[in-house]
Amino acid sequence: MTTKISYAIAFSLGLGMVFLGARFFFSPEVATAAFGIRFNSNGDYSFHHIKGIRDIFSGILLCALVLMNERRALGVMLFVATIIPVSDMLTVFSKSYNGVQQAMPHIVATIICSVVGVVLLAAKPQIRASLKNQPI
Repeated sequence: MTTKISYAIAFSLGLGMVFLGARFFFSPEVATAAFGIRFNSNGDYSFHHIKGIRDIFSGILLCALVLMNERRALGVMLFVATIIPVSDMLTVFSKSYNGVQQAMPHIVATIICSVVGVVLLAAKPQIRASLKNQPI
């Protein structure tokens, strides 16, 4: 049951990442403000495209690992990818105009990724019923 809940959370995270990445393409100013930094693009949205494609890729990969039932790979990815929201959080905190409120999405993402990653890695593999009855 815990694995199914972890899969649902991971899939939701993946969809959320695709949404966030797409927002950096279609509404870069809003996305940047929601991220927790100020950015004066002067018409150059290169940063937004870099950030957006990173998020879209991460989201698609999360969803693909869930759909392929790759429990261990998903657990490793989530746990290792915790470095991303931690780094983002440190970037947000490095700005004098930010506080905990602006860093909260990154803090929550760090907690979710690390906890779900560990849960998936600690879960024992389930043997499918069809494999149990086959002769060796």
